[in-house]
Amino acid sequence: MQPLYILLLIIAYFSVLVFISYITGKSANNQTFFKANNSSPWYLVAFGMIGASLSGVTFISVPGWIEAQQMSYMQMVLGYIVGYAVIGLILLPLYYKLNLTSIYTYLEDRFGKFSYKTGASFFLLSRTIGASFRLFLVANVLQLILFDAYGIPFWVTVTITILLIWLYTFKGGIKTIVWTDTLQTLFMLIAVGVCIVMIKDALQIESLFGYIAENKLSKIFFFDDINAGNYFWKQFFSGAFIAVVMTGLDQDMMQKNLTCRNLKDAQKNMFWFTLVLVIVNFFFLALGVLLTDYATANEINAHKDNLFPTIAMSGDLGLTTSLFFLLGLIAAAYSSADSALTSLTTSFSIDILEIDKKENEEEREQIRKKIHVLFSFILIATILIFKYFIADASVIAKIFQFAGYTYGPLLGLYAFGLFTKSNVKDKLVPYICVIAPVFTYLISTYSKNNLGFDFGFFVLILNGALTFFGLLAIKQTQHA
Repeated sequence: MQPLYILLLIIAYFSVLVFISYITGKSANNQTFFKANNSSPWYLVAFGMIGASLSGVTFISVPGWIEAQQMSYMQMVLGYIVGYAVIGLILLPLYYKLNLTSIYTYLEDRFGKFSYKTGASFFLLSRTIGASFRLFLVANVLQLILFDAYGIPFWVTVTITILLIWLYTFKGGIKTIVWTDTLQTLFMLIAVGVCIVMIKDALQIESLFGYIAENKLSKIFFFDDINAGNYFWKQFFSGAFIAVVMTGLDQDMMQKNLTCRNLKDAQKNMFWFTLVLVIVNFFFLALGVLLTDYATANEINAHKDNLFPTIAMSGDLGLTTSLFFLLGLIAAAYSSADSALTSLTTSFSIDILEIDKKENEEEREQIRKKIHVLFSFILIATILIFKYFIADASVIAKIFQFAGYTYGPLLGLYAFGLFTKSNVKDKLVPYICVIAPVFTYLISTYSKNNLGFDFGFFVLILNGALTFFGLLAIKQTQHA
């Protein structure tokens, strides 16, 4: 595929996003940037959240898991349904009742300043590393297939990537993202659909669903080995808790929900988002089955994260497949990254600097703009550290996985706040929230190496439980 075609696709793509930004950013202020003036149609939020949930990592990785894990990932997806029900029925009513801009403000009301700052800081750390990792993977792909051909160095690629995100989000913020994410989700789903049809035709499959149902790779449920990472109940409950934490306790995802007109609309959004997300994940896994069989039939030596890109960009399935793969990859990556940049700006502005307590609107807006620029540079710097100072892909992946540990303390904090009436010694909360992930890592590593029990994604529940019991240990007595 010619680099010129890729360049033209990227220019056209971002031209559309910048145009949407221009339309939605008119007369924008801080209220627009943070909450879209509470005017977002719920169906746009629901559809756009699909793209934000399925990042570029998911777009590439989920189809590649089929060869080793079959369709066991659906066990986790089914668990998501329970988690999203908890969000819709418990968390959203709480957030709307308190009229929150940042969801971590709840922690200050419930426990105090130290708990509030701790929760926000864990989010900032996790989202910065996670967003950087996702953009790092996509920037590497773009560097390989496009920018190397023009002799453009990687640091320039990354800078341009972040600059483009800043360009279409700096004014309208979350209001712009609600609309751009809707468009990007559409592009991503069309891309997956086109790739499925192309491979289906190449394999001369008459009935797609019949083929998937009878395929040996389509096994979903695993009840045999409780020690395995893909054991059903382990993945199901992990999926439920991951949904609660990485959506319901994540400023990035909840900020979109809080732009709806009222609680009822936000709950409708969560219901339809859940339904569509389950279906979309099934099709990603179905695509993985087709890709794996296509690679086997054509003796293509590509596995895991390399499977989808290698087949799509080989040219054997035609220019259309290559173009739509790129379109889907870019859409999946940027629909996750743009909302990450906006939510980081929101959380730091509200939670750390507390600009909502300043009386001067112009001063609040100037601070928010500076923070938006600051986090753009932080994302650039983090990606370049991954590339030039760490360089080892396996180490970077472990850093990304460890960032997931930072959601455990949030789970413990909110669970303790919602399901107990006890107060805690607020100044000790940061220590509990740092110790819990460390003990989680030590326990899970020991368990896997010495007992043969793989916690897998279950580490999130372990982490949250350790935080919860740690908070019990620093509970205030009646006379404190």
